[in-house]
Amino acid sequence: MPRISDALQRCSRRVLAPLDAACNRLYGWRHNPLYQSGTIAVALLGVVLITGVYLLFFYRIGEPYGSVARLADQRWLGGWIRSFHRYASDAAVVAVAVHAFRMFAQDRSWGPRALAWVSGLVLLFVVLVCGWTGYVMVWDAQGLTLAREGARFLDVLPLFSEPIGRSFVGDLEIPSAFFFLNLFLHVALPVAVGLILWVHVARIARPLLLPPRPLTWGVVLLLLALSVFVPASIGPEADLFRVAERAPFDWFFNFWLPFTRPLPAWLAWIGTIVVSTALLAIPWIVKPRGVRRAPSVVDERLCTGCRTCYLDCPYEAISMVPRDDGRAEFVARVDPALCVSCGICSGSCAPMGVGPRGRTGRDQLAGVKAFVAALPADHRAAVVIACTHGAGRVSTEVAVAGVRVHDVDCLGNLHSSVIEYLLRSGVGGVLIASCPPRDCRNREGPKWLEQRMYFGREAELKQRVDRRRILVVYAGEGERGRVLDGVNVLHARVAALDQPGVETDIEIDLECEPVPEEVTP
Repeated sequence: MPRISDALQRCSRRVLAPLDAACNRLYGWRHNPLYQSGTIAVALLGVVLITGVYLLFFYRIGEPYGSVARLADQRWLGGWIRSFHRYASDAAVVAVAVHAFRMFAQDRSWGPRALAWVSGLVLLFVVLVCGWTGYVMVWDAQGLTLAREGARFLDVLPLFSEPIGRSFVGDLEIPSAFFFLNLFLHVALPVAVGLILWVHVARIARPLLLPPRPLTWGVVLLLLALSVFVPASIGPEADLFRVAERAPFDWFFNFWLPFTRPLPAWLAWIGTIVVSTALLAIPWIVKPRGVRRAPSVVDERLCTGCRTCYLDCPYEAISMVPRDDGRAEFVARVDPALCVSCGICSGSCAPMGVGPRGRTGRDQLAGVKAFVAALPADHRAAVVIACTHGAGRVSTEVAVAGVRVHDVDCLGNLHSSVIEYLLRSGVGGVLIASCPPRDCRNREGPKWLEQRMYFGREAELKQRVDRRRILVVYAGEGERGRVLDGVNVLHARVAALDQPGVETDIEIDLECEPVPEEVTP
């Protein structure tokens, strides 16, 4: 029976696919901001931190509103820096939300990836609380509303001897300790953000924390221009005895206010707990029932200790341990608790001795032999090898534009011997349709594919293979047109070459000698 979570993920992918395609047309896959939402959030948090340090020098606990108002009136420096701080904070929240939506839609939140999902939600919560304290520090009408709402929530809990809400009815002057506490939290919480971010990327190798430089500068300059020409407004000063006729409202940080204010505090708490629990439980809600993708295993008889699978693994699930049988100095071992079954190690092993069961290099070679054996004579001009997660979804079809399709779970999983076998069996050309490198479900699949095909990385495509008959295209889920264009280009390229020879008894190297030297990444 289909699950609601599966339907939601399919709908989410249908929303993402055309947006990704549009951004790829505008910016190219290297600088597509939707592919870089997580790294953009980190860059923006850096901007918030730098601008916040400057603003901190001018903030006065004894005169919160007046000190911020004077900053806003500084036309040449303080005004736009304050606006920059505000807009970068809002954009960071948007980037985090897009990143979380993408991870959910692409089914990248369960199993070993659950830690990243949970820590990401905790990170978002800390950022929202940090923004809450920042708005209270301004002490305008919006800050007063947030302070009263926070006091209303806390008064439900048996923590204080007297209700905190009494501090905001006007009987007494707001103590400076209140503003000091907000200032302390606003400064201390970024430290927690850094620690949680470290946990967030702890299980991945070579984490990318910043977007490409052109994209970074593009986002920064866009927000800077917005800060200069459309300064962030400041509301009227907080007045405990009057309701402000107008007040700015930040929908990015305070989106929850319209939902909680009409409710009793205890009901708002229940709603918050239910929503938070549901979001935190997503890794277990979306996890396939009764099915767990098999982790990689190592056939130690074939392992040469070359370390390539260890270096290529995007999730640090493989380690090299000493062996004492004299075959090599080290042998690869897989930690099933960390393995996401991406299969990239299958493509990195020259003797085909590692990978998920059923997807090792040897399994792939057996599969492509059966594929070629069933290939009609009139379909040997070209073959498409397509990623099942992108490539315009052509992997779900038997043929596209008259060309037969051979699907693989990830192009990083593809062993170079599959390409060699296709071409030596008489196929005129091979089109490899991959996800864009910035959007690989397994992070580094296209990167290692390219290294093995063109730059001699271990498990490399042999020099005897004619690379003129190979074309790589990068296409997202909604970019079927890119694959069709690639087929046309490949046809034209192959037509200009001599007809390839057909080998009937193809021998592929399945063994190799131990490699004593280190393989550099």
